Amino acid sequence: MDKPAAPDHPIHELLVRRWSPRAFSDHLIEPDKIHSLLEAARWSASSFNEQPWSFLIATRDDEALFSKAVSCLFEANQSWAQTAPLLILTTSKKSFSHNNKPNRVYLHDLGLAIGSLSLQATAMGLALHQMAGVDVEKIRQLYDVPPDHDPITAIAVGYPGDPQQLPPKIREIEQSPRTRKSLSEFVFSGQFDTPAII
Repeated sequence: MDKPAAPDHPIHELLVRRWSPRAFSDHLIEPDKIHSLLEAARWSASSFNEQPWSFLIATRDDEALFSKAVSCLFEANQSWAQTAPLLILTTSKKSFSHNNKPNRVYLHDLGLAIGSLSLQATAMGLALHQMAGVDVEKIRQLYDVPPDHDPITAIAVGYPGDPQQLPPKIREIEQSPRTRKSLSEFVFSGQFDTPAII
């Protein structure tokens, strides 16, 4: 299923095609494509080139590791994410390695890396869905995440599948139209809440 954006102004075709499905095909992702996804994240920008992100990955062909990753998702996400062939649990380091000072933008940098991964996925015909609904403490304990790293999100990755396989309520969300705020709602000039005139 495709669900292209309807932008008000021209944007790159990859951005038009990128969306976050919950229905995934049972087709496994080829290892070279997984490497390309991770390589795209690797080359993302970050403050001081810190690259504070770390990914804990599990593929559906390794049942034990995959079940471990699925168990870290909130129940509502487990119902559909368990069909994805690849799960990624994300963490990010809160301090800089070169001076051990707090990295105020460690979450921003993780987001940039996932943005790069997302566009690479779209370019290869894959889709991903990011989830905030994760058990942070369970991830920390099960994977022995160091104290200076925060577990943040999970990402389901795979080839798009048939929405009919989803539970009814989730299927309804999957098939609903995509919407976004207008530029005037978040692009300001002069002061906050004053829409910019461009």
